[in-house]
Amino acid sequence: MRQALLLILCLLLPLSADAQRLDVTGSRKKARTAGDVLLFAAPAAGIATTLALKDWQGLKQGSFTALTTVGTTLALKYLIHKDRPDHSNDHSMPSMHTAITFTAATYIGRRYGWEWSIPAYAVSAYVAWSRVYGKKHDWWDVAAGAAIGTASAFVFTRPRRSGPDITFAPTPLPDGAFGFYSSISF
Repeated sequence: MRQALLLILCLLLPLSADAQRLDVTGSRKKARTAGDVLLFAAPAAGIATTLALKDWQGLKQGSFTALTTVGTTLALKYLIHKDRPDHSNDHSMPSMHTAITFTAATYIGRRYGWEWSIPAYAVSAYVAWSRVYGKKHDWWDVAAGAAIGTASAFVFTRPRRSGPDITFAPTPLPDGAFGFYSSISF
C-alpha cells in the first residue's frame, strides 16, 4: 500500500512542473471538470459494494472514515489559508477532492482486498493530477489530501471476514487441571 502511494506521489511531482509550463486553458478546464466528475466514482463504488454485500459493519466503518476525512480536511483548509495556484481563494491546503478519493480507494482495499482497490487508486491518481494540472492545487496539497484520506481509512477500516471466526484456546481450571475454551463469531 505504501509503495502505491509513493509511486503516485512520484508521478505527480514531474506533472506539477509540466502543468506550470503548459498554458492550455481549455485542456486545464476539461481536466478539472473530469476530476470533479470522477470525484464521485470511488466513493460510489465503495458505497455500492458495501450495500450490495449488506456489510453493515463496513458501512459504519466507512461512515467514520468519511466523516474523519472531511472534518480534518475542512478544519485544515480554514486553519492554514494557503492561496490556490489560480488565486481563486485561500483554501488550497489540503485537497478535499484527493482526500475523498483516496479515502474511498483505501477503504475498498482495506475492507475487501487490495485487488479491488486498483481501479479506485487509478481514479484517485487521476483526480489528484487533475487538481494540479488544473491549477487548483500544488502537488503538496494533493499529497496532504491523499495522506489524510489514507490515514483515516487505516484508522477506522478493518478487513471483512469471509466466514465465521473460530477460536480455540487452552484454559486453566480451578482444580489445577486445564480445559479448552472455544468461541465462534459470525
